[in-house]
Amino acid sequence: MAVTSERKAALVKEFGANAKDSGNTKVQIAILTEEINDLTEHLKVHIHDFHSKRGLLMKVGKRRKLLDYLKSTDVVAYRELIEKLGIRK
Repeated sequence: MAVTSERKAALVKEFGANAKDSGNTKVQIAILTEEINDLTEHLKVHIHDFHSKRGLLMKVGKRRKLLDYLKSTDVVAYRELIEKLGIRK
């Protein structure tokens, strides 16, 4: 259910400036998107898992805040990122 360290490393390499740039806003949004997708699939099977549902809602809120920050600082990067990740506005 959790994102593997290899997958996180691939996301950091793809969205970060270098292989160790895990604090970049785009990298954090990409990792949260991966975790949100995994939790969504989990909750399709386990409907009554309310603890995971709360965690999902917290991750969605955190991603929303990071997306708002990215949009306010760099609109072009924001549009490219939501296009690449397949996120709705």
